[in-house]
Amino acid sequence: MADVVMYSTPWCPYCIRARGLLKSKGVTFTDINVAGQPQLRQEMEDRSGRQTVPQIWIGSLHVGGCDELHLLERQGILDGLLAQP
Repeated sequence: MADVVMYSTPWCPYCIRARGLLKSKGVTFTDINVAGQPQLRQEMEDRSGRQTVPQIWIGSLHVGGCDELHLLERQGILDGLLAQP
């Protein structure tokens, strides 16, 4: 299964939705809380080029945010990405 990393905050509704989808699929993921952590938020921005949370990676692929994650699910692509080593 691919390594999944998500930069997020605990209260962001989009982060909560993204967490819920990943958990519903039984995915173990690294959830990096950027709330009150300017160095981690900067790391996220440097990696993604975006300032909003969540920012999600599956392996080396930057998926984007919650909407993009759910789009991959609707398109039937997400499971294949998650299954990659």
